[in-house]
This record gives sequence, structure tokens and C-alpha cells, in this order.
Amino acid sequence: MITVGMNYHTLPGKQKDFEEKFAAVIDALNAAPGHTSSTLWKDVADDASYLITSEWSDEAAFKAFVTSEAFRAVTTWGKEQILSGRPQHKVYKH
Repeated sequence: MITVGMNYHTLPGKQKDFEEKFAAVIDALNAAPGHTSSTLWKDVADDASYLITSEWSDEAAFKAFVTSEAFRAVTTWGKEQILSGRPQHKVYKH
């Protein structure tokens, strides 16, 4: 099992859009083979900063998801309209 930490920072005023999009993306995550759970965290010191933690059966399952067309479509939209910079992902192995 692995945990993936995905850090995102939104453009000013785009926090609600990001949160709503995550609510829609959670369905895609839950349908992904190897995905166990995901949680969205909001930084109390910077309300435009977010962390998504996801549990996966293994790193191959996570990599398959992030190279999928569904993930690309979401990240392209976010990159153009919501995020202030490139997301940072880190894998933690159990």
C-alpha cells in the first residue's frame, strides 16, 4: 500500500471552484483500480493551499491513474483556470 500526497495552490478567488471540482473528481478516483480512499485537506494558514491524500494498493495503480485521459483532462482544466502553479506529488510507501 502507498499514500500519495498531492499539493495544489489555487489562483486567488478560485478556492470554491477547486473544491467543487474535487467533489466531482472523487468519483473518478473511487472508480480507479487500486484506489482505496482520498481526502481533501485545506491549509488553515493559506486558504488557497490544498493537500489531497490518497491511498492506493500500489504505485503502479496510482501511475496508471495519473497517466489516464480522465486525469489529463482534469489537470489541463485546472492548470488553465484554477491553479497558480504546477501540482507537487509525493509517494509514501508503507
